[in-house]
Amino acid sequence: MPMTYNDFKQLGMRLDMSRGKPAPEQLELSRALLDEAGTTGFLSRDGIDCRNYGHLLGLPEARELGAAFLEVPVAQVVAGGNSSLELMHDALAFAMLFGVPGGEPWRKQDDIAVLCPVPGYDRHFAICEALGIRMINVPMNDDGPDMDFVESQVASDASIKAIWCVPLYSNPSGAIYSAEVVRRLAAMPAAAPDFRLLWDDAYRFHHLTDQKHSTLNVLDACAAAGHEDRALIFASLSKVTFGGGAMAFLAASKRNVDWWQQRVSVRTIGPDKLNQLRHVRFLRDRAGLERLMECHRALVEPKFAAIAAAFAEHLGGLEGVTWNAPAGGYFISLYTPPGFAKRTVALAAEAGLVLTPAGAAYPYGRDPDDRHLRIAPTFPTLDEVRLAALGIALSLRRALEEI
Repeated sequence: MPMTYNDFKQLGMRLDMSRGKPAPEQLELSRALLDEAGTTGFLSRDGIDCRNYGHLLGLPEARELGAAFLEVPVAQVVAGGNSSLELMHDALAFAMLFGVPGGEPWRKQDDIAVLCPVPGYDRHFAICEALGIRMINVPMNDDGPDMDFVESQVASDASIKAIWCVPLYSNPSGAIYSAEVVRRLAAMPAAAPDFRLLWDDAYRFHHLTDQKHSTLNVLDACAAAGHEDRALIFASLSKVTFGGGAMAFLAASKRNVDWWQQRVSVRTIGPDKLNQLRHVRFLRDRAGLERLMECHRALVEPKFAAIAAAFAEHLGGLEGVTWNAPAGGYFISLYTPPGFAKRTVALAAEAGLVLTPAGAAYPYGRDPDDRHLRIAPTFPTLDEVRLAALGIALSLRRALEEI
């Protein structure tokens, strides 16, 4: 007989799938960063003593590496610490306190808002909430945010200062921004002269198929549209090497980079250049990063396939139940019929599965339809993923049976 929800509960499973973390096997791919730390030394290519203060924008060779990854000029790249989230938080905090080039401090206005494509990244929303920035939901399509909605909002409302964007394999929808969407974001008239695209390019190399998708270069698109300062690009190696010890990048116009340097000089006397040096010598170049990411793909893709197979077997044909098949990134979006996401998460928890809270992919944790679930398959083992996918499916079926 097929397994029931009650049968699954009897397994006594204990598994936390609430975050999109690299698995231990993925972290082992970069073990050389630890094993060779003592032989890397502390002198950079140009003789910089990486043990000491200085170089606010990062080691020259680290900036060059970021420029190669992001396909932008070296002068427009900052190499920072382990987290792009830290850079995003600071950029918004600096904007609130001091303003960005072309505008006054945002805090001078009584009401400041940021557009948030949904479902989206919960940590983006947490930054805005912590800083008192109002969030406006934006409908999301397969090729990016609903641009008719975005353009109508931005053109007439000077309190709207930015839009969050995850252009490639969006978290968690898997959307890939089309060239048309990128051009429209770059060119659209904005009532706020200091409007910014908060461009979180988190999954640029996180492919799950043979086709390595890409998006239009947003800095080039902004410059061509006469809005050279509009985009702030954020990226990191957190899911490439070590989640807690990688390297992050900010790329922007030269004017924005100068602004960043001015503001961050009060906060720090320089990044962890020893870690930057280790990463440069470990990855070497873009080709080295791409080889490493193929190893990641070999570990991660079967887990996504296992989720898809289990959902197809146990949820296929259920009215109002859908899920995506992302071509890259770290998440799968599962949609229940309206009103069943929270109950599904609660039932999964009773069965030993900790999932991302329902509604987390929406500002303030409020999914107006209570139907979106973010599934993070990367951290557990493949066998655990197979079993967890079954448990999620059975939890959803049980929720539907309770009507």
